[in-house]
Amino acid sequence: MAANPTRLSEAGAGGVSNPFGRVFTPKELAEFWQLSENSIRRLFQDESGVFVMGDPSPRGKRGYCTMRIPEAVAMRVFRARIT
Repeated sequence: MAANPTRLSEAGAGGVSNPFGRVFTPKELAEFWQLSENSIRRLFQDESGVFVMGDPSPRGKRGYCTMRIPEAVAMRVFRARIT
């Protein structure tokens, strides 16, 4: 992963600011880390602290989930992957 972890908080217009820190969509992290959106979704699908809303496999329909990734979780995963 080519991203610089110290610059994640400087994503500017990317993340949404809230009282708990910046929150990213999979698309925003995918652009920042130069990965596919599907790779980001797979990477964070079972991480604690990630907000997931929706049903990934509704009966007889295509699954859809909205995912939001807090900056602290993104940093934790990034550090774990680079070591």
